[in-house]
Amino acid sequence: MPTRSDSASESSREFDSKHFLKQLTERPGVYRMYDAAGSVLYVGKAGNLKKRVSSYFRTTGLAPKTEALVAKIASIEVTITGSETEALLLEQNLIKSLRPPYNILLRDDKSYPYIYVSAHSDYPSLTYRRGRTKKGGGTWYGPFPSSGAVKESLNVLQKVFRIRSCSESYFSNRSRPCLQYQINRCTAPCVGYISPEDYQQDIRHASLFLEGKNPIIIRNLMDAMEEAAKKLEFEKAAAYRDQVSHLRHVQEQQSVDGEGGDADVVAIAQDAGVVCIVVIIVRGGRVLGTKDYFPRYSLEQSEGELLSAFLGQYYFGGNTRREIPRDVLVPVDVEGQTLLAQALSEAASRETRIRGNVRGERRRWLELAMTNARQTLLTHLASKETVYRRLLALRDMLELAETPSRMECFDISHSHGENTVASCVVFDENGPLKSDYRLYNIEGVKAGDDYDAMRQVLTRRYRRMVAGEGKRPDLVFIDGGKGQLNIAREVFDELGVSDIPLIGVAKGVTRRAGMEQLIDAMTGDVFRVPADSPALHLIQHIRDESHRFAITGHRAGRDKKRRQSTLEGIEGVGPKRRRELIRYFGGIQELRKASVDEMTKVQGISKSLAENIYAALHDES
Repeated sequence: MPTRSDSASESSREFDSKHFLKQLTERPGVYRMYDAAGSVLYVGKAGNLKKRVSSYFRTTGLAPKTEALVAKIASIEVTITGSETEALLLEQNLIKSLRPPYNILLRDDKSYPYIYVSAHSDYPSLTYRRGRTKKGGGTWYGPFPSSGAVKESLNVLQKVFRIRSCSESYFSNRSRPCLQYQINRCTAPCVGYISPEDYQQDIRHASLFLEGKNPIIIRNLMDAMEEAAKKLEFEKAAAYRDQVSHLRHVQEQQSVDGEGGDADVVAIAQDAGVVCIVVIIVRGGRVLGTKDYFPRYSLEQSEGELLSAFLGQYYFGGNTRREIPRDVLVPVDVEGQTLLAQALSEAASRETRIRGNVRGERRRWLELAMTNARQTLLTHLASKETVYRRLLALRDMLELAETPSRMECFDISHSHGENTVASCVVFDENGPLKSDYRLYNIEGVKAGDDYDAMRQVLTRRYRRMVAGEGKRPDLVFIDGGKGQLNIAREVFDELGVSDIPLIGVAKGVTRRAGMEQLIDAMTGDVFRVPADSPALHLIQHIRDESHRFAITGHRAGRDKKRRQSTLEGIEGVGPKRRRELIRYFGGIQELRKASVDEMTKVQGISKSLAENIYAALHDES
């Protein structure tokens, strides 16, 4: 997902790696480094983007070539993927298309490793192949990113299914079984020791497994591994463990390199008055790249209306008409969708569909685009230039003497009056200052009494400040109407705090984003700000962040349980499912690396439950 630093346009400004890394995700993906002119320098992949990109900016231990690369970096873009395998394949695609000067050009698709089932009518062979050809028929599985995993997995498949791996000439000229039969890795079809019907059944089972439709073999191997461990045969158990790992590599569904199809995948995300649209370009079933846009929009436009306006300009608004694919995938219904699809079909001289209700590979592409849109928007909101521009607008709107360098916002959250917590979030000139966030457990107040809860948290926070134990804010926001704001004013008066502006943020009559009412505690004035005001966008961002952080307080009990077991406390994951997950993946570290689709291969794990497990393991609220 593109998340580009605003310093790209200013060659004289040094890339702020500390600020960029602060908001970078820990999910797998691909990163692209650009110089000040906007030319790509390097493309790389990572299982953990934050850790990998951080390694370029350490103070010691860098090779001279890496130091030269880092010195030229003006901006970085990242694209989130579903797994490390997908990241590897996308990295290869981007390197071949962008040809960055600091990369070694990878080989063409023709040299990727494949698994090939020959076209023999009775006794097909199962072999490893470099590159795919149209000669001879047969069935191809791949391409796969790791030749070692394919070769080792073929060995396992031949042990399990005992399918021949010899050439056609060798097979046709045998008069007695070869060594493969003696070591129990082949059923000797060359001399008729197995019927064509039974052999074809083995082929079907192997094919189903390669398609990811037959996890029984993995469970059998796991049972054998546990049995060997009970007998203290640890070397044999380790061999079974390695076989399971290799089989999972082959079985892994690859959403970046699919079966085929051309599509533009469009996703949208909105927050704090900003909309981000991400387009993922897929050609021949392969993700070629992504592009992000931040169009200006008015309050009254829905996501469907925004996408309709965007798609019209995207395909028809430029001087050069873009390539129109057969499918345009969208997450919501687009206004005028039928008319727009007709226009695209006429321009492309063939049918083009705009679709949102998709399954399989296309659904994974759409989910990938939606994830990238959300992360790109978060990165944009956290960028220094965006925050600074909004701070200046806020200073002018509130007629402050100086630009605020520290702002605090408070919110109250509870579940039907129980387990009340209060949040205090802090923003500075760089955006959210999460190290200074605080969560307060509210005690001794009547259930559902937000006023008393607000009084307690403000008294606890600013009593310490008056005593010289806490930092002093330049501006304080209260998420609520006049009632909560009056409480805040009373607390400040009691503590003798008179020089810190207090602003209430009320949702307004319609309770819609952009219709907020601001209340000045000093004057009592109630006023609205235009929906496209950068100052309002900053206030919305602070308010939304305080609300989000307050909600996390309800997960405190669950988080304590997770210290005992990472999987404990996840709703729907009991002892049996925890055991199955650990058995399947071999440990919690391997489970963390798995994608949602991989988790669904475990018995008893549905798609929705896999998504919950993935979110919990990656701390996504």
